Amino acid sequence: MDSPSVRFVSDCFVQPRHAVEESRKPIYLPPWDLAMLSGHYIQKGHLFVKPQEANAQEDFMESFSEKLKESLALTLVHFYPLAGRFKTVKSDDPHFYTVYIDCVNSPGARFIRTTLDMTVSDILSPVYVPPVVLSFFDHDRALNHVGHTESLLSIQVTELVDGVFIGCSFNHALGDGTSFWNFFNAWSEIFKAREKGTYNNAISRPPVLQRWFPEGCEIPINLPFSDPSEFVFPFEAPVLKERVFQFSAETTARLKAQVNGECGTKGKGDEISSFKALTALVWRCIIRARRFPDDQVTSCRMAANNRPRMCQPGLPPDYFGNCITPVRTYTTTGELLSGGLGAAARLLHVAVAEHNGEKINEWHREWLRKPAIYNLRYFDPYSVMMGSSPRFNKYGPEFGLGKAVALRSGYAFKFDGKVSAYPGREGGGNVDLEFCLPPDTMAALEADNEFMAAVAV
Repeated sequence: MDSPSVRFVSDCFVQPRHAVEESRKPIYLPPWDLAMLSGHYIQKGHLFVKPQEANAQEDFMESFSEKLKESLALTLVHFYPLAGRFKTVKSDDPHFYTVYIDCVNSPGARFIRTTLDMTVSDILSPVYVPPVVLSFFDHDRALNHVGHTESLLSIQVTELVDGVFIGCSFNHALGDGTSFWNFFNAWSEIFKAREKGTYNNAISRPPVLQRWFPEGCEIPINLPFSDPSEFVFPFEAPVLKERVFQFSAETTARLKAQVNGECGTKGKGDEISSFKALTALVWRCIIRARRFPDDQVTSCRMAANNRPRMCQPGLPPDYFGNCITPVRTYTTTGELLSGGLGAAARLLHVAVAEHNGEKINEWHREWLRKPAIYNLRYFDPYSVMMGSSPRFNKYGPEFGLGKAVALRSGYAFKFDGKVSAYPGREGGGNVDLEFCLPPDTMAALEADNEFMAAVAV
């Protein structure tokens, strides 16, 4: 029997409550942003249980949605680039091609209401994430470049029988995970303050909207293209199973102690973190499940936040924009599986430690010499990618509904070997990892004794 499908209720566009003078100027994009034009939107969202009053209040969802829109309009005053659209300016003689954010000629952020005849348990009880979750997000499969004609930010509120899902699709050419979660938490903060009658036009972590460009970079950047078809390439993921595995703080502490004991770094200043130890476990176990030959080179990538790594004067923690680089380390399958968990964690540790301000400057020099746009079609099939971070305050947004019962994501950036990290709902160092693997690889991983011994029951 076919599962129920999401039904459309309404949609509209939300503008900032009032215009900010700076929003009238073009916002030119630096290298980290431009490099994301062929990537997917960030798609993350929260599943909430409906509060008790929803059962007695016939117009609960209508009223709740209006409050969300009103607080979103106030939030967009602080995050006005999200209400804009991309615009391309180009010429043939002399050659010129650039993309910028236009906040003047835009209807704003999109807000959608939908319904689904399913329960919270229907979403959370299956072993694998049900495919219907993908329909909780707007801009399904959309590449960031569609921000020329589609909203850069889209909020979809889906009413379930006993729950509410708030899904956010956020154009990744505007910002990274730090920017995404800063926006999401600010929106919830404003919602809460308005409910209490204490909102005073301020937020606890105002974004730094001034775009950063590397020294010596011409603004705007002239890209070596004449048409989007030269750098925008659709990506269709293979058939994947998605499953969220939970790891307790005790397990990650045990893994940390194990790898530091094996590497002789326990109690010293160069200790390997618990998250790198967990990533090493994931890397080893996925590669073992793939059954590669011993001489096959394999790599592991981790998304590194460059804000604290920049050369002086650096960038503030709340810089709004992309400021990440995938840090990569590699070895052969044979060496990875025979060398022990500590050796794998050490490879990751060294790669991250060596990713410093000069490495970041080197990336920019190379990019400006030969601008490149990330393309998911050519992702290394022998690699594992650890994305997102358990350090983000992902359970902060509540919107008056209490803490979310779960976080889920859309289609975006999902491919064979993609793993996304979330803080556990109960906090305290617990970590949830969302795995995307082909069915046969997932089955092999679930039969891996080393891996399953670390998974929380």
